[in-house]
Amino acid sequence: MELIGLIAGNGGFPLTFAREARRRGFRVVAVAHHDETDPALEAEVDSVTWVRVGQLGKLIGALKAGGVDRTVMAGGINKPRSLLSLRPDARGAKVLARAAVLGDDNILRAVADEIEQEGISVISSTIFLESLLAPAGPIAGPAPSSEALEDVNRGFELLTALGPHDVGQGVMLETGAVLAIEAVEGTDAMIYRGAAFAKGQAVVVKAAKAGQDMRFDVPAVGPQTLAAMSESGAGTLAIETGSSIILDRAAFDQQAAGLGIAVIGVTND
Repeated sequence: MELIGLIAGNGGFPLTFAREARRRGFRVVAVAHHDETDPALEAEVDSVTWVRVGQLGKLIGALKAGGVDRTVMAGGINKPRSLLSLRPDARGAKVLARAAVLGDDNILRAVADEIEQEGISVISSTIFLESLLAPAGPIAGPAPSSEALEDVNRGFELLTALGPHDVGQGVMLETGAVLAIEAVEGTDAMIYRGAAFAKGQAVVVKAAKAGQDMRFDVPAVGPQTLAAMSESGAGTLAIETGSSIILDRAAFDQQAAGLGIAVIGVTND
């Protein structure tokens, strides 16, 4: 059987990837992160090694010991928590020192480069998951209002402008006002933060950053995103087509309809 490596972060993306890879007949050799990765991953892979955030030497060693020659990086890392609990090993410290600016992209590219120096290719995390990429047009729930669509357009304009500065992949707006911009806290925390200012018609926009490296940090939404929106007074979700994925699609569509949240795919030219 062919092998595929999985460097797993948090959220449902690693589990979705592992299930699809095994469905296609691949053996999945995973490296998971303590306090980040869902322990349920252990039942979805053929082997798993647990590491702390920053233990890059141990991570690479586990992939090599498993015979992996290509791997994906799926799922995020809770950035505020990891910055406080980061305990890099020697190899991790070297890579952090080499990343001149500690932005997401610089760190992830430096990590990928270090892994590839060992003969392990880091490939797109959307391999096997093309069907999860957001399509254009209506996706789930009711049709958005014209006012919401104006906020969607403004949201994409903002994310396009902020992308080169490595600032998040999401923004929350309502009637022209920017309620929150995604930073280190992640999408759901951004939504809850924006809830303090929302009045029931807020819009959430998710998009890839300019020059997004699809090997890692792919924008993703799922049922948990909709739950956060429902609790926070947000009624429309716009996601960029071709670069954002929808997790647990059947449950997502059903939940959007039940909560009355409009979900649309937008091509951000």
